[in-house]
Amino acid sequence: MAKAVLKRENIKLNVPLSTMEEGIRYTGGILVDNGYVDAGYVDKMLEREGMASTFMGNSLAIPHGTEDAKANVLETGISVVTVPEGIDFGSGNIAKILIGIAGKNNEHLEILSNIAIVCSEEENIDKILNATSEDEIMDLFSEVS
Repeated sequence: MAKAVLKRENIKLNVPLSTMEEGIRYTGGILVDNGYVDAGYVDKMLEREGMASTFMGNSLAIPHGTEDAKANVLETGISVVTVPEGIDFGSGNIAKILIGIAGKNNEHLEILSNIAIVCSEEENIDKILNATSEDEIMDLFSEVS
């Protein structure tokens, strides 16, 4: 039986993070701690960020591993972290929502697409940032899992 892609334990609200690296390590650490990826995946997330920014606009960054990080992925999963004061993802791009993704095979493509749909709505970005419980995030992303 596969794990749920998004579980309550994968969501952390109002986390005080100050650098992009700290944000990526924290977001990836949730995936490691909950058994979706091995520890090497976090380094692949940082490596990927070095190639091209995962900042998507709309206060959203979606850190994920490089193409060759698939070997580090045990189960498809996502983590959601809100950082109200924001983290600079370079060039003044401030991310307040970090969604870490690990996908088995090509499952991450469908997840990315669903996240993009949810996060393209300004009101959903506000709902995520103003969420006071993990359940509110779970409800918004219920289509994703």
